[in-house]
Amino acid sequence: MRNDKDLATRDAGRDLGAELLASVKAMKANEAARVTKVTPTLAAEARAKVGLSQKAFAAMLQVSARTLQEWEQGRREPTGAAQTLLRVAVKHPEALQDLGVA
Repeated sequence: MRNDKDLATRDAGRDLGAELLASVKAMKANEAARVTKVTPTLAAEARAKVGLSQKAFAAMLQVSARTLQEWEQGRREPTGAAQTLLRVAVKHPEALQDLGVA
């Protein structure tokens, strides 16, 4: 961990105005300093494909909305039939709608 003296020494040689200007130019040129990729979970992807709210999708799967949230946030994994139904929902969302489930 750096102390105040180390930080002051580092900052003494910086041109913050030039750094800020370079950052603004990079943003305008659509050049990101860093890129964050988020890969949706199977549950989140399935719900998005079917087009339902969390509450409605959870009711369709006969699980609590909290359980669905845990699946979508990657804190828990669906098992068995729920996982199979989620895979069907991703590949064929119309199948759930045709059954009158969604």
